[in-house]
Amino acid sequence: MREKIYTIPVNEAFDNNDGKCPFCSLYEKLEEDELGLILGASMMEPDVRIQTNEKGFCGEHFHKLRIRKNRLGLGLILESHLDEVKDKIKTGGFLSRDKSAAPRKNIEELEKSCYICDRIAFNFDNMIHTTAMLYSSEKEFREKFANQKMFCLPHYRRLLEAAARLGKPYREDMAADAAKVVGAYLDKLKNDVSWFCKKFDYRYDNEPWYDSKDAIERAITFLTAK
Repeated sequence: MREKIYTIPVNEAFDNNDGKCPFCSLYEKLEEDELGLILGASMMEPDVRIQTNEKGFCGEHFHKLRIRKNRLGLGLILESHLDEVKDKIKTGGFLSRDKSAAPRKNIEELEKSCYICDRIAFNFDNMIHTTAMLYSSEKEFREKFANQKMFCLPHYRRLLEAAARLGKPYREDMAADAAKVVGAYLDKLKNDVSWFCKKFDYRYDNEPWYDSKDAIERAITFLTAK
């Protein structure tokens, strides 16, 4: 398989095959890269600062930035972002009929915007498309795809959307291979959750836990990608 720069992260995630959804691994890598960049090399780039000033970050990413070690960097970003916020929440002028309309609209937009989320979404979309492209063009990748241990439910949906854009026969093959992976994992997960519940019945006190001790956590991860 001849790799290109944009296919390397996808192949690495599928090569890992550690029982985790490869797209969850890709998402985490993208997020970690963006968190590192925004408090590092990208922090003082003018075009990046314009975007962070305008968009800010969601609550989750503000928290993840806060617990990293560059508090001064975050302070500098916040300093200029707060200037932008101050301008956005000014009430309308003297002649404005509804002086609260503009700040309401701008605050609503701020609540929905996040520079890091937007960056991750853009790059993650490309990785989903790259996965479909590799599936349709590389036999070796199709084998890796079919041998994955799981795809979480949200990323399974994204896979089906990507597969639907492929031509025949890869459209049906990719959807079928993904369905087999998800179906097998879901059957095992359901059994593990059921056994976890049974272990709280005294009649099963002497039975082993098998793979059920972390079944609750795995079920939540499967359902939510979190």
